[in-house]
Amino acid sequence: MSESTNTEKTLADLKREVAELSGLSLATGVILTQLLQKIASREMNPQGAAGQIVNNARAAIEGFTASQNSDPVMKARALEAVQQYEDQIRSVLRE
Repeated sequence: MSESTNTEKTLADLKREVAELSGLSLATGVILTQLLQKIASREMNPQGAAGQIVNNARAAIEGFTASQNSDPVMKARALEAVQQYEDQIRSVLRE
């Protein structure tokens, strides 16, 4: 019975930790997106600036994950997140 209780407590702790990290990730993403929107909007070609930012991010992810032999799931999620940021950043920029 003790092992079951420990497992349940561990799962509850992990769920709480995942929820906290998700909240931190959300706040970080929102702040980052707003900063990047502000930076890109000041450029003469805001869409081009946004493209350069996200292309550099993709290249950095590719380089990091290759050199660290990272989990493919992490790499896929990181690239998906870059796409989400790109969509959000571009949504407020003039053409």
